[in-house]
Parts: sequence; C-alpha cells; structure tokens
Amino acid sequence: MKKNQIFIKCGTEYKEMTKELLEACDLAGEIEKKFEKCGLKVLSENSGAGLQQNSEKIITEAKFETKSSLIDNSEAEVDCFYSSDSVEKQNSEFGLYNMRIGIKPNLVAPMEAYWGGTTHPEVVAGIVEYLQEKGFSNLVIMEGSWVGDKTSESYEVCGFKSLCEKYNVPFLDMQKEKGVPVQCGDMTLNICKSALDLDFLINVPVLKGHCQTKITCALKNMKGLLPNSEKRRFHALGLHDPIAHLGLAIHQDFIVVDNICGDLDFEDGGNPVEMNRVLAAVDPVLMDAYVCDMMYYQVEEVPYITKAAALGVGCADIRQAEIHALDGNPGAPIPKSRKVVELADAVEEVESCSACYGNLIPALDRLKQEGLLSNLTTRISIGQGYRNQKGILGIGHCTRHFTHHLEGCPPTEEEIYEFLKIYLIG
Repeated sequence: MKKNQIFIKCGTEYKEMTKELLEACDLAGEIEKKFEKCGLKVLSENSGAGLQQNSEKIITEAKFETKSSLIDNSEAEVDCFYSSDSVEKQNSEFGLYNMRIGIKPNLVAPMEAYWGGTTHPEVVAGIVEYLQEKGFSNLVIMEGSWVGDKTSESYEVCGFKSLCEKYNVPFLDMQKEKGVPVQCGDMTLNICKSALDLDFLINVPVLKGHCQTKITCALKNMKGLLPNSEKRRFHALGLHDPIAHLGLAIHQDFIVVDNICGDLDFEDGGNPVEMNRVLAAVDPVLMDAYVCDMMYYQVEEVPYITKAAALGVGCADIRQAEIHALDGNPGAPIPKSRKVVELADAVEEVESCSACYGNLIPALDRLKQEGLLSNLTTRISIGQGYRNQKGILGIGHCTRHFTHHLEGCPPTEEEIYEFLKIYLIG
C-alpha cells in the first residue's frame, strides 16, 4: 500500500467489510514490510532448499522478544535460502508472526458505538479475525478513556470485554500505566510504556467532530495512550502542539477509520450520523487532512494537522491523496454541521480538558433547544487557565473562586445542565 493511498469500503456488515478492506490493502503485507524494514527477511517456500542447517542457526541468533531487539538486527544474515519444511515453524516461532501488534480503538467513554462516540467492536473483530487467520497471534488491544471516566467501564459497556474473551486477546488499560518521558522534537511527552513496546500499531479511530479541535480522527486518537496526568497537561499546552509532536513518538503503522455513525459535533457521542463507511490508510496526517475535507474544513482550521506535517509525521496535502473506493462506492457526503461553533460563542475557554468542555457543550445544546440559552448575559468560563482567578459564572473545579460556580473535575453533562438551568431561570 502506498503512503498516499486511502481505501474506502461501505456497507452494513461491519466485520466482514472490514476484513474485505484489509485484504484490499494487504495489511499482512504491510506487517511483513515493517518486519523486513527492521533488517529481517520473511521466509517463504520459494526461498530454496540448500541451507536448512545454516538458516536455523542464523534465525536463532536473531532475537525477536522485544521491539528494541527486533530493530537491532544488524548482525542477522538476510540473503540466505531456507528449506520449505521449516518455513512456517520459523516464521511463527522466531519473528514475523510473533510481532507484537497493538490495536488502538477509541473508547473515550462508556457509551455504545451506536451513539457515535466509540469504535464499533465489529470493526475491531474484523481486524482481529483477519490477523489471526493470517497467522498473527501476538495481539493486544489498548486504550485509556478520557479523564472523568474509567477505561474498565468503557471496556465492558462498549463491547470489548466480550470481544477480547471471544478472540482471546488481552486488553491493556492505559489509565493504569505510568508515563515514560520521550523526547519528541523540542517537546518531552510522557507516554504509556506499553505503547512504546509494540512492533506494529493499528489505530482504529472514529471519524467525528470535536468541541475544541473541530475534528478528531487518527492523530488525536493517540491521546488514549497517555496517562491521565499527561492528557490534562496536553490541554495546558494548547492541545495542537503536543498532539502534533505525539506523532513523532508513536508511529501509526496502519489506520482503520470507523465512519459508521460518528457524532459530527461531540467527541463522546450522542448525535450519531449514519454513514456506514470504513476507511484505511498508512499516513495519519493525510487521513486527518482527508477527514477535514469530508467535514468541510480547511486543514489550516485544525492546526495540529499542519503542525504534524511540518514535523515530518506525514503529508497534509490532500491533492496527493489517491482514493480507492471498493466496489466503486465512496459513500454519501457527510452532512455539514456547525453546532459546536455556534454554541461555543457562549463560552470563554482557556486550557479546558476534553471531558469538562465536552460535557458543557451538549448541556448548552439542551438549554438552547428549550429556549433558555438566550437568557444568558455573560459568557461561561471553563478551563485550567481560570485557576485562582475570580469571575461571574464558571464550570468545573478550576473556576471554584467564581461567584457562580459548579464543582467537579469534570462535572457531568447532567450536572452542568441542571446548574445552568437554575442560573438562567433565576
């Protein structure tokens, strides 16, 4: 698969259409390419039959237990021949099929996928089945929900507990891991160690809107591989710069985008828009740039995309994209939605966390639908930037010194709604 290619498959049989998409993209071939790029040669039955004893010695000398040893194989001989009767055994036991493959869905909150905020388990099931049928068995699913919700609850509610049990794939809760400092260009970021120990990473984001960054897809989905403390720090750093730099530390080898029914306004879902589409790419920057185009934004309106491109993470020029719609069907255009932009006019946000801001916006939407939001005479303050400051109306623990303040870190959507409703009615 070329770096500028984006494949699209539409349908309603989500698991099967995902597997068909992966076949078209030759995901197994992408994994083999990564393996060979690390200085190792995939054995095949066409490699000859003259050096069985030597090949076994050579393969034994090359260690494959960890990512670091997989990369450090300068002494391993690659130009040799192998007997066909040892091919499958050696590939399985010593390298290719024992590569540690991570699958990163979006389980932002404990909400079923049909609400438009989380990855459909059927899509991940398609990925797992495809990989297992190709002989890859060292798989792991990893995720950390946003601050304010527990990954353990999302894991169960979103259908991943049953998925992991069915396919015998372990699940790692990133909220329970400490961060490891990694130098990413001119920024140091704390990243969960398990994310750094992978040999191949498959990112499975949901195509959806975001109340702070307008869109969220491939690049931003990597935030789930950070400890909660680092997620909060990302917001204090302004989100866009650290998201872009995160692409230098965590390399996405393959992206499968769930565009089945993502919410085009709110990150945690609630307003699903049915599109029944799955996309695949190898360049996360190009994928996000294409999503911007699908959602009627210029890439410059989502700064982390252009910043990531400037850092060399990928290409942000969608004119370079080569689109392949399977069965000749790219799917319907995404309807244009700017609900968040309109509601954000009522908010004064400074370094707010996603969960806090993400709960405020849908609460404002409910108040607007009830005709109460027009009673608001002052903007609502929210975010870490208001710590130790005074003001009139604030949401969250960071605004605790305000005259009218709702406690919580974060407060829930229902709590925000009830608090503001009482305030507006007077």
